[in-house]
Order: sequence, then C-alpha cells, then structure tokens
Amino acid sequence: MWFLVFICTATGTVTSTLESQWASAETLEDLQENQSVQEGDILTPEDRNAVQTLWKDAIVPYTINGELDHRTGFFHSTAKGESNILAAFKMISDATCIRFAPHATELNYLEFKNGKGCASFVGCRGGAQSVYYNSECTVGNLCHEVIHALGLYHEHSRVDRDEHITVQWENVIPGKEKNFKVSRGDTLNLPYDIESIMHYGARFFSQDGSPTVVPKQGGQNMGQRTYLSNLDIKRLNKLYHCAMDVKLEFDSGKF
Repeated sequence: MWFLVFICTATGTVTSTLESQWASAETLEDLQENQSVQEGDILTPEDRNAVQTLWKDAIVPYTINGELDHRTGFFHSTAKGESNILAAFKMISDATCIRFAPHATELNYLEFKNGKGCASFVGCRGGAQSVYYNSECTVGNLCHEVIHALGLYHEHSRVDRDEHITVQWENVIPGKEKNFKVSRGDTLNLPYDIESIMHYGARFFSQDGSPTVVPKQGGQNMGQRTYLSNLDIKRLNKLYHCAMDVKLEFDSGKF
C-alpha cells in the first residue's frame, strides 16, 4: 500500500452487477462505467497533474449532500445515511489521531453524495472533494473509501504482493485487468497486510464467481470490511504522525 506525502493547505459487458453475488459495492462505479476510475473505487481526475496531499493537522472537514435523503430505498432519512458515515469515521478516529469535523468555512473538505457505488479520490485534492455512497455501501465500505481520501491506496497493488497473493488472471472480467496492476510507492516500511481493510476480496472483478485473488497462506479474513487491522492502524498513525499511544476522546464535535 502506498501513500501521499504532501500536506493539504488552504490553497467489457457486465450483466446486472447489482445482482451478482460476487460484486462489491467498491466495484460498482467501475463496472457500471459511471466514473473514470482505477481499481474499482479510486476516482481518477481529468487533471492528472493535480497535487494530491494529506489533510492538514489530521483534521478532515466534511459535509453530507442532501441528495442522500431519498435517492435510494436504503436512506429513509438523512439521519440514516449520516449515522453510517459517522460510524465509518469512528472506526478510524477510535484508533488514530485523525479527526472529522462538520464543514464550516474550510476550503478543503469531503462531500458525501449519492453514487452508483462507493468511490473516492486518494488524498486531499483541494476544494469540495466527492466521496460516493449508495445503498450497497456498508459502514466498512465507507471506512475503506475514507481511508482512500486520507491517502492510502489498495494493499494488493504493492510491489511485493506476488509474494503473498496470486492473481487468477483467467477469472478477471475482460478489460478489468488494469485493476490488479502493481504500483510503486512508499509502504512506510510496514509488512504486507492480507487482513487490511484496504485489500481486495477473493472475487473482486470476477467474471463468473471464481476467485480472482488467492492468498498463498492464511487469508481467511482477506477482503474484510468490518475492522481496521493492526497494520491499518499503524499505517494511518505513521502517515499522520500520530503518537502511537493515541488517547481517544470526543471533543468539540470532532471524532
């Protein structure tokens, strides 16, 4: 998993992917070709030279777009969508020094809005930054997307991934092989984490339900979206220079 190093300042055919038992909420934007995306849920900006950065002082302002009210059957009210977003924030803030605060006058902030699936840019890009969310997205999927927005990429794209997993290329949906490419980047000198909340599941982008990612050992929890692994926590704390003995408390609306 590689990450961002600057600080954000003021400046194929797929049939019914929603019905496919091996489709993930994190692959829907890509499968339905609703956005220009990489690896299923990483939004690709038109301006590829735009600077990607970390959030200043480990504080992430956010707003929730009113369109989440009744656009899908999942959201019976804004409060329902908001509760899931706040639960995703809590998964991160309970284990790190990173805090999320309702947007006030900040130039840079996350805007949660309705989408075809779950998707996010990586790192702080400046201005209002979209995070897409729909009825297929669980709290864990949202946490995964927020971690992208904090600056981390997918674990399976690390240069050392072939020591830990095997990609079954013959099972990948034709045209989606790019989602399994290796990318060079700083791993923060932490080991590969098959249990990471940022790791692909076994059947991501499968054309028929057969495994596309096979662990070389272990991997019972590969692709899980219910908790941050110990290495996920270490990565975020190291990336944002958190004290390793982070003391957690609710303070002034930030969490």
